[in-house]
Amino acid sequence: MSRLRRPPSGLRAAAGTALVRSVVSVTFVAFVAMAAAAVAWPGLARAQVAQPTLDKIRDANAIAIGYSETSVPFSSVDANGKVVGFSQDVCDRVIAAVKARTQRPGLGVRFIAVTSQNLMPLVQNGSVDLVCGVTTNTRARQRQVQFSDTFFIADTRLLTRRNSGIHDFPDLAGKTVVTNQGTTSERMLRRMNLDRHMNMQVLSAHDYGEGRRMLESGRAVAYMMDDVLLAGTRAHMAKPADWVIVGTPQSSEAYAFVMRNGDPAFRQVVDDAMSALMRSGEMGKLYTKWFEQPTPGSGADWRFPMSDALRKLYAAPNDRALD
Repeated sequence: MSRLRRPPSGLRAAAGTALVRSVVSVTFVAFVAMAAAAVAWPGLARAQVAQPTLDKIRDANAIAIGYSETSVPFSSVDANGKVVGFSQDVCDRVIAAVKARTQRPGLGVRFIAVTSQNLMPLVQNGSVDLVCGVTTNTRARQRQVQFSDTFFIADTRLLTRRNSGIHDFPDLAGKTVVTNQGTTSERMLRRMNLDRHMNMQVLSAHDYGEGRRMLESGRAVAYMMDDVLLAGTRAHMAKPADWVIVGTPQSSEAYAFVMRNGDPAFRQVVDDAMSALMRSGEMGKLYTKWFEQPTPGSGADWRFPMSDALRKLYAAPNDRALD
């Protein structure tokens, strides 16, 4: 039997070098191709969900909706235990669209209360399919979750007693201020305190109900949050006329619904339903219902006219973050 002869050591080295170069070359080409695909189609750069949300909803014959218990008039619970508000009215239209898409006319709805602290993990782990509250779309949060088209734009300002002497943010130096825990307002207020050496004491409320109590009791002289939510807080105080919203806006907040990343089909259903509401003029009617006349159920009068920025948004819906 003839034996296979090993090539000379020089040839073996050359062959090994060629093989390594070939592997490196193929690996590099593959890497470049994947990088180019991620640029051309950003969705490919994000992990796809294990089970598409529409399939999950269809299999369970139920959709899990996250809501806020105290974010009047967007999302709250009325005296009968029903989730109500501007956000929920919009959400109801989305739920109807999901029923049609999944061909589940009897689709059940499970409501799950969320806060700014637990909202993200509940969406990421699939416990909640869609959060219909008052979550601000930011570029940082886009790395964790997916946002719908914006449905409201608010400015961050201050709520204070009419005779408090607080007219703008510089007046807060050395004072106690409350804001909501885990919000963009909290981050801005704490950063302002450090950068401007204002010596404020910043209190973090769990929700709007707690923030209102801190303000009314005198524990804080001002409440920093989104102006529209401050208007809601004022409307539910014992003497609304004693309170004013003041201060130069520190930011504009784009409110949107929240869902898991990596599920473009579900997002499309949500965006299509919301866009149809805006373009048809129905969104304007819902706005009037909740912001320009006594609030259903409570009778609180907001008198919060629609801004020019919001009119432009409804004419041309988009999902842009404003930070």
